[in-house]
Amino acid sequence: MNQKIFNTLAGMVFLAVAILHLCRFFFRWDAIIGGWVVPMGVSVLALVLSGYLAYSAFKLRR
Repeated sequence: MNQKIFNTLAGMVFLAVAILHLCRFFFRWDAIIGGWVVPMGVSVLALVLSGYLAYSAFKLRR
C-alpha cells in the first residue's frame, strides 16, 4: 500500500467519525460508556479533531 492510498483511507475513516459525531450533535443521540453518559461537549471536541484529521489526510494525499 502506498502513501497516497493510506492517506485516502485514513481521511475517509476520520471523515466518517466526524459525520457520526455531527449526527450525534444534531439528533441529540445519547452516548453511554460503562454507565457514564458522555457529555455533548466531548462529541463536539471529537468532531473538530476528527474533522481536522480528515482534512489533513486529504491534504497530504496530493
